[in-house]
Amino acid sequence: MSYRFVEDVAIADVAFVASGKTEEELFEAAALALTNSMVKSLDSVETKITKKIKINSKNEEQLLHDFLQELIFLKDAKLLLFSKYKIKITHGKSDGFELSASLAGEKLDMKKHELLVDVKAVSWHRFKVEKTPDGWNGFVILDV
Repeated sequence: MSYRFVEDVAIADVAFVASGKTEEELFEAAALALTNSMVKSLDSVETKITKKIKINSKNEEQLLHDFLQELIFLKDAKLLLFSKYKIKITHGKSDGFELSASLAGEKLDMKKHELLVDVKAVSWHRFKVEKTPDGWNGFVILDV
């Protein structure tokens, strides 16, 4: 599981590539990249609060997009940042794919967390999730 930020893709936005051996690892890497785009140090986000979420989507791309959007919503609406993710993805349901996740983090604290950018949304521009012989890869651009 890993992620890396990509320069010179979007002028005023943040882009990253995430990967994992499984879909769950890809989603976790993408969630960590999202948080790390907003906060300089992931280590500064302690695991004081846990939150469980469920998301249903028609395919893997929509599921990752919806998951990242939910994390942005929780940051904006509840001032929550997360640094640990336990994710399970279920296939083959009549409505597509289901993600169940346990998120661990804490309330945003301007004195404690060195903020970088304020992510507004996940862009569909060049958004991609793909299965490869080595696992799963994703490409994401965040609107800031």
